[in-house]
Amino acid sequence: MNILVLNCGSSSVKYQMIEAESRKTLTRGSVERIGMSAATLSNLRHDGDEIRIAGEIVDHTQAIEYILAVLLSKNHGVISDRGQIHAVGHRVVHGGESFSGSVLLTDDVIKILRENIELAPLHNPHNLRGIAACDVSLPGIPQVGVFDTAFHVKMPKRAYLYGIPYSLYTQYKIRRYGFHGSSHRYVAERASTLLSRPPEDLRLITCHLGNGCSMAAVDRGSSVDTSMGFTPLEGLLMGTRSGDIDASVILYVMGKEGLTLGEATTLLNKHSGLQGISGISSDMREIVSEMKNGDKKATYAFEVFTYRIKKYIGAYAAAMGGVDGVVFTGGIGENSTDVRSACCSNMEFLGIAVDESRNSSGEKEKFISPEGARTPVLVIPTNEELVIAIDTMRIVSEKGSVSAR
Repeated sequence: MNILVLNCGSSSVKYQMIEAESRKTLTRGSVERIGMSAATLSNLRHDGDEIRIAGEIVDHTQAIEYILAVLLSKNHGVISDRGQIHAVGHRVVHGGESFSGSVLLTDDVIKILRENIELAPLHNPHNLRGIAACDVSLPGIPQVGVFDTAFHVKMPKRAYLYGIPYSLYTQYKIRRYGFHGSSHRYVAERASTLLSRPPEDLRLITCHLGNGCSMAAVDRGSSVDTSMGFTPLEGLLMGTRSGDIDASVILYVMGKEGLTLGEATTLLNKHSGLQGISGISSDMREIVSEMKNGDKKATYAFEVFTYRIKKYIGAYAAAMGGVDGVVFTGGIGENSTDVRSACCSNMEFLGIAVDESRNSSGEKEKFISPEGARTPVLVIPTNEELVIAIDTMRIVSEKGSVSAR
């Protein structure tokens, strides 16, 4: 079954065509600068064929048409007609408390997604535009929503409630939701395979470290806690996000600097994190390079980043009553030997250690803990698109191939 996987942002659409049974990515690409001048589409086919197109792409519907034109291209495509796209799987950021798993996108589901816009105003509207665009370009083709939040929805109340009046939860649904759910789910399942142990026998700590960072405590296959909260701002230090902060700090700064609510939001989300502390970059590669050159603020940024990860590892081990494996994923987690080493240093009391020769090997998927370690440490490249494709195939197969709308 050919699944078109879409991740629609405000001015971009990332896509992959995946043959779900074989788990093979036939082609992948992205459309950038939608609605702006000099929009582009880049496509890379599985055999290495590449194409880059520049043009005027005014909205998501036109972006989807550009994507379909490339997929159907005699020279660069992978299908010969639109009917060979059997379903579309959408990454949807926020499902609120309404969805604990992926769902067929019916009119009722679309209505609930619209109601959840206020929980993710920067993401869900664009996800909905992508869904509407597919209604136009691929009428009758079933569409499935796969939610970033769904993996975490069944967390216990002790993990997701905040210390504010309970009425604010019941009235406004203010709670910890968590994000990166498809990534945490994928690497936890893959770790189970690599460890040759069933998910129900494992307590895993999964670390998704990229420009956005989050961790999850995955207890016997279920997320029981995660570092991101009501929004993706909470938790670990990130590229430009502050992560955990005393709520009074921002109130104090707003008073001192005369910041509006919007300006304060921008400060915490765009000018903080690695960028804010170092004053250099939000890119961990540049932070590490400058740290090794002796830059003090780069060193502070690196140490705050890795220290918080260590604290969460300890906290989640306590929450689950132990830990059977730690997994690193995401751009930083998969590529930074320095970050992995620092996060796992002085953690022998939990059975966590790093074998530097393994850590620095060129393998993408690997164990980096010493042979026979009590708590294995793994690096597993994430594959959220594959999770979306497999869920989409499963749901369409269960529901039948006719669109519910």
